[in-house]
Amino acid sequence: MATIDFLDPYLAGDDGLVAVGGEFTTENLLKAYSMGVFPWPTDEDSIYWVSPIERGVMFLDDLHIPRSLRKDRERTSFTFTIDRDFPSVIAACATIRRQGQAGTWILDSMIEAYCTLHQLGVAHSVEVWEGEELVGGLYGVEVDGIYAGESMFHRRANASKFALLHMLDHLHERGAAWIDIQMVTPHMAILGGKAIPREDFLELLHATRSPDRKLFG
Repeated sequence: MATIDFLDPYLAGDDGLVAVGGEFTTENLLKAYSMGVFPWPTDEDSIYWVSPIERGVMFLDDLHIPRSLRKDRERTSFTFTIDRDFPSVIAACATIRRQGQAGTWILDSMIEAYCTLHQLGVAHSVEVWEGEELVGGLYGVEVDGIYAGESMFHRRANASKFALLHMLDHLHERGAAWIDIQMVTPHMAILGGKAIPREDFLELLHATRSPDRKLFG
C-alpha cells in the first residue's frame, strides 16, 4: 500500500486540496493529521485530502456554554464514558440521518481504518448513555497532543452537545488549550468555535504539537 505524497498544505489553493485518492491506511492517516490535513471523501473512488483555506478551531479558554444548555446539563440523567464503545459511536455517526444530507461521508473503509486507529490508542470517543442505551457520542483523532474532532451524533435532545462538553472537560484537564473542529457549524460558533486562516492554523498546529503530551490513557 503506497504512502500518499501530500502537497505541502501551505501551498494548497483555495479549495484546500492536497491529494486525491489513496487508501485509509494508518500511515496515511497519521501523516495527514500531523500535517493539518484530513480526508473528505464523497465515495470510495473519490477520496479528497484537504487543508481548508479557513480552519475551524475552538480555544478551550473561550468556551461559552449558553445558560439554558448549562442548566440542561446540570440536571441530565445521562451518563458519560470515554472509549467504552468506539465502534458503535463511529457506526452511529455514519448512519444517523442528518438534516439537509442525503447520505454519509463516513465510508465503510473509513470506519475500519478509524477503528484500527482506536485500537492503536490514536482515535478516541465519548459515549452518552441513557441506562444501557447509547444515545449520543462523538469521535476524533489525537496526534502529538492535538485532538481533531471528526463527527458526532445524537438520538436524544442535547446528547451530542453534552458529549462535546464532556470531551472538552477531559481535554482541558489533560492540558489541551485548543481543538481542531475542522468546520465551524452554527452550534460550534455558539460555543466559541471560530474560523482562522489556514496559515495561522498550520503555525498553531506546529507550535503546539508535542509527542510527549498524551491526552488519553
